Amino acid sequence: MINRKTQCSGLILTLFLLLSAPVAAQKLPNPELAGMLSKELKITPEQATGGAGALFGLAKSRLKPEEFGKVSKAVPGMDGLLSAAPKADTSAVSSLTSALPGKAGGLSSVAGAFKTLGLSPDMAAKFVPILTEYTKSKGGADVASLLAGALK
Repeated sequence: MINRKTQCSGLILTLFLLLSAPVAAQKLPNPELAGMLSKELKITPEQATGGAGALFGLAKSRLKPEEFGKVSKAVPGMDGLLSAAPKADTSAVSSLTSALPGKAGGLSSVAGAFKTLGLSPDMAAKFVPILTEYTKSKGGADVASLLAGALK
């Protein structure tokens, strides 16, 4: 037989967990995108948000301001996503790849951010089609094409 104290503790814990779940989701700048990435890639919402932010940051650095403005307008919570990206890695390799002209560095320039998030750098390539599809669903094919081109 379960005593009342144990019953109350269980009820309080259950209520706490139910009430805290929406609060955690509200802290994410884009819970919908974080959920898609988390489900598809089997990662945490925080890893999803940071990885998306790192890749959107890379796109921002490669696109003209007016082009990135279109991407930013299409993706809710863009400022929060960009802020969620781990700070740039200042190692020699990261500096070298980001100093290469154009897009020669590929996705390697986000490798440090992905490592900081506890993700392997090759996960960046798995984010790209999901981010592109999401952007297409929110802003159309032309905006998704801008993003895809920047993340090649």
